Amino acid sequence: MSDHEHEPGHGHDDHGRYGHDDHGHGAGGHAGHAHGVSADADRRWLAIALALITVFMAVEVVVGILAGSLALISDAAHMLTDAASIVLALIAMRLSARPARGGFTYGLKRAEILSAQANGLTLLLLGTWLAYEAVRRLVSPPEVEGGLMLATALTGIVVNVVATWCISRANRSSLNVEGAYQHILNDLFAFIGTAVAALIVVLTGFARADAIATLVVVALMFKAGYGLVRDSGRIFLEAAPVGFDPDEIGDQLAEQHQVVEIHDLHVWTITSGEPALSAHVLVEPGGDCHAVRRHLQQLLRDKHGIGHATLQVDHLGEDTDAKELLQITTASTEPTEHCDDAHGPVHRPGPHEH
Repeated sequence: MSDHEHEPGHGHDDHGRYGHDDHGHGAGGHAGHAHGVSADADRRWLAIALALITVFMAVEVVVGILAGSLALISDAAHMLTDAASIVLALIAMRLSARPARGGFTYGLKRAEILSAQANGLTLLLLGTWLAYEAVRRLVSPPEVEGGLMLATALTGIVVNVVATWCISRANRSSLNVEGAYQHILNDLFAFIGTAVAALIVVLTGFARADAIATLVVVALMFKAGYGLVRDSGRIFLEAAPVGFDPDEIGDQLAEQHQVVEIHDLHVWTITSGEPALSAHVLVEPGGDCHAVRRHLQQLLRDKHGIGHATLQVDHLGEDTDAKELLQITTASTEPTEHCDDAHGPVHRPGPHEH
């Protein structure tokens, strides 16, 4: 079968709206790249880590109340976010395995982002309350049972080391698994801080060390919470992924052979670790649209890691009846009305302003 029998017609996107474009959507279809959480991540190791953290978290809350240690309670709150991140990874594994259907054309991949945002907001709110309590205890420190606090903190270090090891055994190429790993690693540092504070209380009787350790944990919670809210917010606002420069990508595409212009360029994130791109490409009259499309998609995949790219490719000037389509006769670098279009700047070969 000829190449033209496999490729979508001019003016159609690369995802084969005629229904038979290799089932892999050309060079940028679903085949050949992972979506969100990797399906082969080891659920067993995550489940073991989750069980360890959940049991110890419950014990730590009880001991923290008995010992009068806010640092232990704040550590337990931080462990709650660790448990939530592992649960999120486990749920995302199952959701990512479900095929897209009905109105959910991307499946349920952004459930991960919803959970991440809720987790981030919870961290910020809980951190605010703990910061208030810590400041209050700095002003008027209560009695703290340093020995009980120290024993619990040391046990927490052991539990977090084991949990960290368990998650490191899973497939950390998954961003969700890596995120859970980093959560627990940070919590390990928080327990070390609590153990140091408890040792100070035991050796010197300086009860304010408990509140100071709490503020250290709060700082970690604010850092993690802000990062989750910021990153999930960027995804919901369809911002370009961190590290991706749409202007640079557009210029690079426009410099390729037979390409006259790139416009309506959009780069966004479907879910964590899954960037996507769409663009309208004009090629020179007589150029091979299909070859250009395949080359551009290969470039996007190799240079930028974008496997989900939708490119609408047209010959220059062939849609004369479509007033909304920019018509130009030369590859001039002079600005046109299209540059002010809400869909973004125009990219052409050679130096130009965006």
